[in-house]
Formats: sequence, structure tokens, C-alpha cells
Amino acid sequence: MSRPIQALIDPAALEHNLAIVRRHAPRSRVMAVIKADAYGHGLLRAAEALAEAEGFALLELDAAVRLREAGYRQTILLLEGFFDVDELRWIEQCHLSTVVHHPEQLAMLEAVRRRATLDVFLKLNSGMNRLGFTPQEFPAALERLKANPAVRQITLMTHFACADESDRNDSITAQLQCFNLAAGGRNTPRSLANSAAILRFPEAHADWVRPGIMLYGSSPLAHTTAEQLGLQPAMTVSSRIISVQTLRPSDGAGYGYAFRADRSMRVGIVAGGYADGYPRHAPTGTPVLVKGRRTRVVGRISMDMLHVDLSEIEDAGVGSPVTLWGRGMPVDEVAQAAGTLGYELLCAIAPRMQRVT
Repeated sequence: MSRPIQALIDPAALEHNLAIVRRHAPRSRVMAVIKADAYGHGLLRAAEALAEAEGFALLELDAAVRLREAGYRQTILLLEGFFDVDELRWIEQCHLSTVVHHPEQLAMLEAVRRRATLDVFLKLNSGMNRLGFTPQEFPAALERLKANPAVRQITLMTHFACADESDRNDSITAQLQCFNLAAGGRNTPRSLANSAAILRFPEAHADWVRPGIMLYGSSPLAHTTAEQLGLQPAMTVSSRIISVQTLRPSDGAGYGYAFRADRSMRVGIVAGGYADGYPRHAPTGTPVLVKGRRTRVVGRISMDMLHVDLSEIEDAGVGSPVTLWGRGMPVDEVAQAAGTLGYELLCAIAPRMQRVT
């Protein structure tokens, strides 16, 4: 018998969320971001549901190779590019596309002779100061790629730092101006928009959009819920109550007695803790569903278990179903209570947790 905690992955939700991307960016090709094991949803499971996307973007070379071996013929882009010459050979053999974002990668491309040609996404650092050539370096880097006979197609790209800040209407203005100036009037494909920019800035959609978190049903916007955006959760983490305890006034619950009862109450012990990927720092009051009804986490999260308040759910007991996040309990709401982001919760799902479709 396996533990009752599991992550239910809904392919129909992934397909639905891809359709939302299409609705917002109907003229752009979609590069579905499936890095970090598709944000915890499973690489091949997510790829199958998102198979209508024109491309996939990820970081891990071995994952890109797995996609090719599974028969996916779309553009597959390595977002951090390659790290040595040996990886270039795999990229060539598997017909992968690669980001180029620093001079050492240019030098490796020029040093290795090859028969096949590569599709390259040249990245501009337009202000995020993470990856990419500066505006001063960018023109020379582009000319070097154009002069390299091994490079077939060049796409210009950048990444926005503040597109999700919905209280700022100018949150991409400076970066977009920087990109447009660097790109000039060149008739070259372009890729700029992440999930937040897809939803908020049509002027940034360009040839390729790169949706990530919105595909999985989490909102990329701080003040707009996934439900308001029409997104559906693709992951529901559920478990069951495995024990019930009755607390008297002043009784403590869990490590350190971080929670003490102020009255007589029942608490349920749920199979699921930080070793499963539930945030250890989730405080008392973090929302949870028991038998479809809202209640709260109480006390410290343990490695394998957590406490929930059953005061208002009198018919709950051993075996009662619990939803930690997903359908009916938005991951963003749980993440906010825990002082983090939905991204982290989805990506933190532990290997020991069973994933089912």
C-alpha cells in the first residue's frame, strides 16, 4: 500500500491553459516552457498534453534528448544554452535549438566544425541583468553568428523582469525600448513575452511567446487570480486524514508546540509534509480543504505529516479526503500564506510523491 498523498495531473487543464495562451497571442508561435520536469508535472506527461505547441523550452540537455527520443519534432530550445563542446555535439545530433548569451558560447560555436546547422536564439540583457549580451555587445555578437556557416536561423530574444507587476503600466517599457533599439529594423524572428507579458502586453508578443507558469494554472500576476484569468489548475495535491486527536484548552500540537488550543478542539493528522514538497514554513492559518470544506493548517509542518483544524468539520475523521492545493484550493493562495510563490510549490514536489493522471 502506498501513502495516500498524491499529485493528480490533469492533461485537459494543460490543454485548456494552452488555449488561453492562443487566445491572447493568436499570431505568435508558442514555446511552452517545460523546465524543471514541467514545473513538477512530469516532462513527458506535460509534453503530451501540450503537443500542439510549436516548441518546447527547458534547461536540461538530457530532458531535451528524451523529448526527441519520444518522437517530438517541435523546436526544442535550451534556455541556458550549452556549457561545453560535447553538449554542442548532442545539440547538433538531436536537432535542438540553443540560446547563446555569452562570448564563450560564441567561441565554442566558432571552434567546432560541423556539417549540420544550428538554430540559435541570441539573448539580449535588456535590463534584468541575469543572462544575455549587453546592448553594446549585442551587434557584434549578432554579426559573429551571421558569419558562422554552422548557424542556420537566428532569433533575437530577451526576458522581462517586471512584466508581472500589474500596478505598473510601464513595467516593460524600458526593456522593450532597449530590445527594439538593439534589434533595429532587422527582419529577424523575435521572442520576448513570458506568461505575464502574454496576458498584459500584446506589443511584446512578437514571433514566439514563452508561456510558463500560466500553462500549469497558476497566475503570473500578483493581483489577479488564476480563476479570474480563466486558467485551470493542472495539479491537485491530495491526501487523507490518518489520525484524529482531541485537544484540551492550552494543549500543544506538533513540534515546539507552535500551536496551542484556546478551547477544546479536534485536529486531523494528514499524510503529507515537507519531505513531500509541502512548504515547511507554512504557518498556522494556511488554507486547506477537508471533505471539500475550507479549514486551516495548525502548528509546524513535520517531515511526513501536518495538522489541520477540524473544529467546524464535525463529520471529518480518519480517511477523510484532504486537498492541499489544486482544484478548489488555488496553489497561489497556499503559497501566499506560506510567504512564497506558486512556482516554488509546484516545482518542489518530491520524487517520493506519486503522480497520477
